[in-house]
Amino acid sequence: MSEKFEYGTGRRKTATARTRIYAGSGAVTINGRTCEEYFPRKTLQMIVRQPLAISKLADKLDVRVKVNGGGVTGQAEAVRHGISRALLLVDPELRSALKKAGFLTRDARKKERKKYGLRAARARYQY
Repeated sequence: MSEKFEYGTGRRKTATARTRIYAGSGAVTINGRTCEEYFPRKTLQMIVRQPLAISKLADKLDVRVKVNGGGVTGQAEAVRHGISRALLLVDPELRSALKKAGFLTRDARKKERKKYGLRAARARYQY
């Protein structure tokens, strides 16, 4: 693997993914493990590989990701966001396809905080 890489940061809820893309053979490594080991569910594996499939570069690039925080779905979506951002640096022509798929937009939805006097963020006590 060459030492030249492109970098992208992806975030979703409280998960943060730091993504590096190298020229290579198509391996996706997340926190030192393969994608299949780290995300055993097929849906999460599909989410991670979506930007590579759209760009048709899945077998030409190696991806290394360090992800922390959040749950498994939030982490998978953060990885997708990071890979999409790094792919823009590899090939700026991919911007329209990735933007149309919605992979470049940071999903800012987070859990709303609980308010005092209430049972949850918006739920009231019964009376």
